[in-house]
Amino acid sequence: MSLYEKIVNREEKISLIGLGYVGMPIAVAFAKKVSVIGFDINEEKINLYKSGLDPTKEVGNEVIKNTTVDFTSDAKRLKEAKFHIVAVPSPVKDDQTPDLTPLKSASRTLGRNLTKGSIVVFESTVFPGATEDICIPILEEESGLKAGVDFKVGYSPERINPGDKVHTLENIVKVVSGQDDESLDIIAKVYELVVDAGVYKAESIKVAEAAKVIENSQRDINIAFMNELSIIFNKMGIDTKAVLEAAGTKWNFLKFSPGLVGGHCIGVDPYYLTYKAEQMGYHSQIILSGRQINDDMGKYVAENTVKRMIKANKQINGSRVAIFGVTFKENTPDVRNTKVIDVINELEEYGVEVLVVDPVADEDDLLNEFGIKLSKINDIENVDAVVFAVPHDEFKEIQLSDIKHFYRTNYSSLNIAAREVAATTEQAINNVEDGYVLVDIKGMFNRQEAENVGYDYWRL
Repeated sequence: MSLYEKIVNREEKISLIGLGYVGMPIAVAFAKKVSVIGFDINEEKINLYKSGLDPTKEVGNEVIKNTTVDFTSDAKRLKEAKFHIVAVPSPVKDDQTPDLTPLKSASRTLGRNLTKGSIVVFESTVFPGATEDICIPILEEESGLKAGVDFKVGYSPERINPGDKVHTLENIVKVVSGQDDESLDIIAKVYELVVDAGVYKAESIKVAEAAKVIENSQRDINIAFMNELSIIFNKMGIDTKAVLEAAGTKWNFLKFSPGLVGGHCIGVDPYYLTYKAEQMGYHSQIILSGRQINDDMGKYVAENTVKRMIKANKQINGSRVAIFGVTFKENTPDVRNTKVIDVINELEEYGVEVLVVDPVADEDDLLNEFGIKLSKINDIENVDAVVFAVPHDEFKEIQLSDIKHFYRTNYSSLNIAAREVAATTEQAINNVEDGYVLVDIKGMFNRQEAENVGYDYWRL
């Protein structure tokens, strides 16, 4: 009987190593069909899962309560499984070079608990060659086993889009690869258990690794182009969104939009590819140029916010700005590598007090990683500018008229004498209206409507 058949018959188990935004949905999906051990070194996270809470918000508390995933932080339990999926983060260091620490650590932990006849599949983003040149030697060293003989290895890049309830594990074609034909066949069959869209068998592990990094590099470059267009059109006094809507009427125009590019994929993966290219003696031109543009957009947004405030006669040092949204993208609590932090840091360099509102963000991660404490929306008052950075669904319910209550210059916050003065002349009223600096990074609101009701509106 093959390993695949034993897994289907629940005679052997699958383990998921790393239960974050990627690993958890995979574990839950497989648990509907086979026996799954869910392992993570974070004991606190494991306890949350055991109590039926989903800190990632990827599958929801109800699903976690009812899943049959066997959650554990005991690495020795990995010996009970024969098919292992490694889905740990693969970030970059401060110098933008790959940080393989989590991947190496997971490989060591698994290696110490690896048994003969096992298959190990890595899902973490890596540069081509990392699985075979870095991970396999660690597994062999820790286990005392020989890859290709005592155990097999494969690579299947994760394609889950955090916060996306449409493009999920089940309906995205899964790229799979293996050390040899036998392992590739088993890996493909195992993933076909949960991936309704089917699998694509890559011809080698390196091909699968390369496919992953270019997927996000391509998207990164396209967004960088949109960001550069936004900078150019801003100088020309042209609305970028209006231009893109007009251009988008052509059938083959690629519909990307400008924005802050963060997170653990698009803002990171290109550096894995360029790092490997540098090792091979090639200096990337297009990829790194795109990265530079996208990495600078947080500063660009902050500078334009300050410029609008200056034009509105605001004293910058000591002013207050409210930022709505701090996660790396909408409708996910994930704050890893969020570029909203760049906006905040740059504003603070100008002496601005920044208040951050985000009903979705993981408060503990935000406080631990960035030292930022969230404010409640009801606490926002007397600010000099409002920045909508992330278009969470909750924010889309906010009306333009509601936003005015947050400002220092709206009538509700003016003292009685100032109100009387403002009411005496039309010019004074216009000056009050000029105080409503509204920065809408992703274009949540209608520009014309915002300007018609008195906002000094700006967006990418």
